[in-house]
Parts: sequence; C-alpha cells; structure tokens
Amino acid sequence: MGTYVCPDRPCRRTAAVSPRTPHTARPDLQADCANCFGLCCVALPFARSADFAADKPAGTPCGNLRDDFRCGIHERLRDSGYTGCTVFDCFGAGQKVSQVTFEGRSWHAEPDSARTMFAVFPVVRQLHELLRYVAEALDLAAARPVHAELRRAHDDVDALSRGDADSLLELDVAGVRAEVNVLLLRAGELARAAAVPGRRKDHRGADLMGARLRGAKLRGASLRGACLIAADLSGADLRDADLIGADLRDANLRGADLTGALFLTQAQLNAARGDAATRIPATLRRPGHWSA
Repeated sequence: MGTYVCPDRPCRRTAAVSPRTPHTARPDLQADCANCFGLCCVALPFARSADFAADKPAGTPCGNLRDDFRCGIHERLRDSGYTGCTVFDCFGAGQKVSQVTFEGRSWHAEPDSARTMFAVFPVVRQLHELLRYVAEALDLAAARPVHAELRRAHDDVDALSRGDADSLLELDVAGVRAEVNVLLLRAGELARAAAVPGRRKDHRGADLMGARLRGAKLRGASLRGACLIAADLSGADLRDADLIGADLRDANLRGADLTGALFLTQAQLNAARGDAATRIPATLRRPGHWSA
C-alpha cells in the first residue's frame, strides 16, 4: 500500500472555494468499500513500520478484515498503528474489480479466482488514478487546447479498465501512464501559466525531504513527483501549484494556502499535517487528524 508514483520520478517516499468543477463528485472515482471485497486489505502487502502495526504479505487478508469485507478498526486506524491505511486511495478500483471485472463473485466464495483478482486490482487502480487526474484536467478551463485529446484519453483508459482479467494482466500500464502523462503535463502547464504568467519555479522530481520552506512563494510552481516528506511548508503559498505525485507524508502544511492546487488528492492531504488555517480546494476534505 502506498501513495501515487508520479510518471516523472518514482519517489519513495478552513477549505477555500475552488473555481473548478468538483471532479471528486464522480462516484466511480471514489472508493466504495460497501461494493468491494476488501481488496486493498488482502491483495496488497505491508511491512511493520511507523505506518503499519504488523507485517502482511500480498494475498493474505489483514487481521482486521471482517467476514463482511469491512475493516474492524476503521474508526481507529491511526490510534491502532495503521496510519498507512488512512493515506491509501484505490480511486474506485476496488468496486470496479469486484463488481465489473469479476461480476460480483468474491475471492472468498470462489477461492480459485483469488490470485487473479488480487493481481488485477493494482492494474485497475493505476488506470482509475489516471482517470481521476484526466477528469480534473478536463475541469481546467485554461487546459482547453488539450481537452479533445484528454477526452479521447479518458475514453481509452476507461475502456481498458473495463476489460476482462486476462486483458488487464497483459496491459502495458507503464506505457499507458506515459502517454497520458504527456497530456496531464501540458494541462498543468497551461493552467499554471494562466494563473501565474511569466517565470514559475520548477521543482519537478526534486528531493526536498525535510526542506525548510516555511512561507515559501511557490504559487504556480511545479512540484510534480517531488519528495516533500517532513518538509516545513507552513505558511507557504502553494496556490495553483502542480502537486501530482508529490510525497507529502508528514509535511507541515499548517497555515499553507493550497487554493487551486493542481492534481492534489485526499490521500496526499491525509498524509500531511495541517490546521484550521490551511486552505485547501473545496473538492477535498480537511483531514480529521489535523490540529484545530
């Protein structure tokens, strides 16, 4: 289980009103655990660490998974040592695999399907993540010059995500990501240029772990794939910055302004630290663990 890996760099790593259409309102791109067979709790591995209280190999159910495929400690994951679960997002891939690819047949009821289902899940998750970003790019008025190509890419990726298990396992996901990333990069550049004309800071893929960026002027900057683990971004101006794939684990966003931030996800916010003064896009929620 982990955060988004930006195509540019494999980084290991109170809400303000946004002018963009709420792309996150699309239910097909949001996790619907009630219609999923607990795939993230079974298919993916995790190691005992600050993020997980125990080791779990891929394909083995988490000890907290109940028979109804619900998490037994969902309301107290952080207190129980499972912070990693709170920053994972399948972008709706769980219900797609459960209800579309396998037509509602669970791995529990049909054990022979388990291995295939668990292998398909991360493939569809990557496709759904791309769909989420493309949907946001289509909401960007400044990206209109690439909207036609983005719509075609969306339809192509959506069709791929609806393929059967064999076709999904044979899919060159890296190739698909690379093609779509070209369009996402262009959309981001157009949006940033419209918001901040002239020279903009470029920290694409930068290693900024623990960086002291308190009050930094980063409006319209590119932080694509940047490692910002434990960085101090308190009071920073991140308006209209491109944050696709940025690793914000334990980053200090207290008092920061992320209004209009591009490709920012709920999982990224959940991984960071903020407070009531942190301004975020209206399409996202202020994490419950942030300070008042």
